[in-house]
Amino acid sequence: MATRRLRARLLMPPRVVLVGLPGTGKSTVGAELARRLQVAYADSDELIARQTGRSVEEIFAHQGEPAFRQLEADMIAEALAGFDGVLALGGGAVTTDSVRRDLLASGVPVVLLTAAQDELLSRLAGGRSRPLLAGDAPARLAALAQAREPLYREVASLTVATGGRSPAQVAAALHQQLAGQPT
Repeated sequence: MATRRLRARLLMPPRVVLVGLPGTGKSTVGAELARRLQVAYADSDELIARQTGRSVEEIFAHQGEPAFRQLEADMIAEALAGFDGVLALGGGAVTTDSVRRDLLASGVPVVLLTAAQDELLSRLAGGRSRPLLAGDAPARLAALAQAREPLYREVASLTVATGGRSPAQVAAALHQQLAGQPT
């Protein structure tokens, strides 16, 4: 019996998708969770940059958000079909209807990472450029949260607060939850 479970685990590595606002820790927690689960890690923004040879910022600047969202939706659909591991999505990925449909149809656990706005702003200060937070970052982040929160909740099978916790602590708690163990 144990051998059969081990073989099943080797043939079907755990998969999980992380969603949430910018700064919630999707990339950092995702990489740590993948390490703990001993599976691959991927970030949808990095996959798009690798495929196109352009950064997210460049795509936004030269092709606009609608073109980026289509690239993103295509990349996520491809990853859901053929990637076994931990996949972190860009914060706005859930704004695309087809992405939400694909996530719900995939059967993959989707984890919403959350944190208070003050903490998100602190984490985002001095970080990489984020086109949708240009200008008044607090106001833009609040608007994004209001618009996206229902979409995140629609696809999430689990919600984990990251505020006041290290990425390792969040990944450990999430690992336990995914394994069905109490945290």
